[in-house]
Amino acid sequence: MSHKINCLAIDDEVVALEILASHISKIERLNLVNTCNNATEAFNYLSNHHIDLIFLDINMPGITGIAFAKAINPQTKIIFTTAYREYAVEGFDLQAVDYLLKPISLPRLLKAVENYLNLYQKPPKSDSKPVQEAEFIFVKIERQMVKINFEDILYVESLSDYLKIQTTDKMYTVREKISVVEEKLPSERFIRIHRSFVVAFAQIESYTHEQLVINGHSIPISRSYKDAVLQKLGEFH
Repeated sequence: MSHKINCLAIDDEVVALEILASHISKIERLNLVNTCNNATEAFNYLSNHHIDLIFLDINMPGITGIAFAKAINPQTKIIFTTAYREYAVEGFDLQAVDYLLKPISLPRLLKAVENYLNLYQKPPKSDSKPVQEAEFIFVKIERQMVKINFEDILYVESLSDYLKIQTTDKMYTVREKISVVEEKLPSERFIRIHRSFVVAFAQIESYTHEQLVINGHSIPISRSYKDAVLQKLGEFH
């Protein structure tokens, strides 16, 4: 789950703060931890609290928003809010995330937050290589584990209390349930067509509604699996 972005809103206009706070409350990623009416109050708050993002009015008495932004830690990002368009150039010179003109609409605020997320909240790129999915299974035959590549498997057949795994060059006899082996096979490459058979899509030579042929062997499609099998095979037409 993504962490909340701790925000501070600074504006000497009470109504403007109330509107901004209302908008922020509707954005799930934002956590408005406090509001301040002037820069001095905000300085004191920042000295004891971690803030990720500040919504900052520019035209305030005493210390202006521009002066405040120059004085704080640059790791704390700024979205300027003001009624005066002429401050925009200076605001962006301070590498502000965005510059919002009052009255601020919720859609415009959402866009500013999206800019912040795109700039500063993207997960870091991992240097590790992606994990490769296995292209094989190991099955227990007598006292050893034997590796069988997926691409070599033609079909798996259940025979009483053991399985026959037929590959392109040999047949393996395994004491295991067919459902256990089926779970280990990738569903995009294998499909259950009968209570006793799992087959490899790539090895199917031909099929009807009742059976299919693999390596010259006719294998039945049971009634309970027919719809799913025919639908899947139809995707390859």
